[in-house]
Amino acid sequence: MLKQTITLPDGTVLPAIGQGTWNMGDDASRRTEEIAALQAGIDAGMTLIDTAEMYGEGRSEELIGEAIRGRRDEVFLVSKVYPHHAGGKKLVQSCEQSLKRLGTDHLDLYLLHWRGRIPLQETVEGMQRLIEDGKIRRWGVSNLDVDDMNELMRIKGAEQCVVNQVLYHLGSRGIEYDLLPWQQEHRMPVMAYSPLAQAGSLRRELIQHPVVQQIADEQDAEPFQIMLSWCIRSGSVMAIPKASTVEHASSNAEAANIKLSEQQLRQLDEAFPAPQHKVPLDMI
Repeated sequence: MLKQTITLPDGTVLPAIGQGTWNMGDDASRRTEEIAALQAGIDAGMTLIDTAEMYGEGRSEELIGEAIRGRRDEVFLVSKVYPHHAGGKKLVQSCEQSLKRLGTDHLDLYLLHWRGRIPLQETVEGMQRLIEDGKIRRWGVSNLDVDDMNELMRIKGAEQCVVNQVLYHLGSRGIEYDLLPWQQEHRMPVMAYSPLAQAGSLRRELIQHPVVQQIADEQDAEPFQIMLSWCIRSGSVMAIPKASTVEHASSNAEAANIKLSEQQLRQLDEAFPAPQHKVPLDMI
């Protein structure tokens, strides 16, 4: 099982590395392999699985529903609602459709995928009703920056927000300037999506960088594992990398057991410095 964990504001303890599912379920020829990868991830302790109604317009949720059939109680299930569905009857309908595709009667965590035109207050009120109706256990947000979070916190009931999911990896460190400290102060974990920069495709230089390669050699690990270990180093960030194969899922899980030394962390800071000023929130 994974050594490193993250604790939500309500005391729920989660693995520091979970499973992302963006683009999973889109290719029917890979369905069996992807289901096996998700199940291997659960077996390895990556019991948090993240999805969204947007992912393949529900295909990802359907894939997960098949993968966790008979194992629902082992999994912490997260899904996200489109901004234009994040209020009133549309929020209820989106949630119910996600539940149906996932084959479950509740979500452990439901997130606003990004901010849209529906007022945050309406979303907060809707999330609270979903909790009262037993359809979700918790709610949170995604892709909100500090100004958005401050605005959110002025709304009655917003203190129930348990997480903010944002892009974060070794080559995208903007949240360290203000958003990450804000969330640490509020004891609200960051959920990092694309912590491997989409298998390096966003920033190919990350995995090929000599410092990353050197540290991987020192740790007897893969460069991707070094990036994951770095991402969760603070104890207030959980990462949700995607794995489409059993081997990749096992590799991701093993990254939670890697402890980077102070010297190695300094080397990574020098190679990929955090910004010293405010930058726009990175999103994909």
